[in-house]
Amino acid sequence: MQSIEIDPELNRLALEEAAKLYPDFAGQALHVIARPLSQGFAWQLVWKGAPPPGQQAWEFQNAAIRAYKRSAGIKD
Repeated sequence: MQSIEIDPELNRLALEEAAKLYPDFAGQALHVIARPLSQGFAWQLVWKGAPPPGQQAWEFQNAAIRAYKRSAGIKD
């Protein structure tokens, strides 16, 4: 499967957008990644250190990934 090149500017914008919704996590994530699977991709964040615990961290990650995919024009 072909990999997805993450655009650094879109990545920055996606993290900023997610941080507006979940300001407690601003500055804790490095970037969005898309790991190829046999079918499709697994999207996640790379955190600075260990990922923070709790549902809000998951929501921050989901918001960042949705923002990145929307900005990049990636459809599921």
